[in-house]
Amino acid sequence: MTGPQEVVSSNYSYVTVDEDAGKTIGFREVEIERDLGRLHAWLNSEHVLPYWTQDDPLPVVRETIEERASDDSQTLYIGSLDHVPMSYWESYWAAEDRIADYYDADPADRGIHLLIGPEEYLGEGYGAPLVRAMVAFQFRHPETDRIVTEPDARNERAIRVFEQSGFERVREVELPDKTGQLMFCDRERFEEGYA
Repeated sequence: MTGPQEVVSSNYSYVTVDEDAGKTIGFREVEIERDLGRLHAWLNSEHVLPYWTQDDPLPVVRETIEERASDDSQTLYIGSLDHVPMSYWESYWAAEDRIADYYDADPADRGIHLLIGPEEYLGEGYGAPLVRAMVAFQFRHPETDRIVTEPDARNERAIRVFEQSGFERVREVELPDKTGQLMFCDRERFEEGYA
């Protein structure tokens, strides 16, 4: 496996070429005016609704995204394949998130949430390259040695993608809105077998 190869671009916070996927993967921060319509459509997609349950009208989605974007403990990204926006990501400091109530969080732990928007990208093998690229991006912070995620425990497809990207299952956790599968990706494990 050939992992992501970082390249330079002024349009993205992070961009890489994944040779396995044969695609350029980029992450740029969400811009509410530019991205609101696509986020609203993605959150209302049939494949997203069971896990995000945010099928809100446009004004409510705007409010939610603006609120999340103003939170200094997280950053919202649009993920692209070959410069086509197709995914939404939340990157956050896990110690400042509700997930810290469920494990011994280190102050430098990062957490990620994601959704793939357009249905045509599902089942095409893009999930693991995207997650690996986001993990490599998060590990650019020199003190971060662990990435955390907690996909819905029913979402076996997402859990498999995380496992293919270096994450290991820890245990199920009862969160206020779901049963999550707590998963960790340690820097050493990632760099040895997934980077």
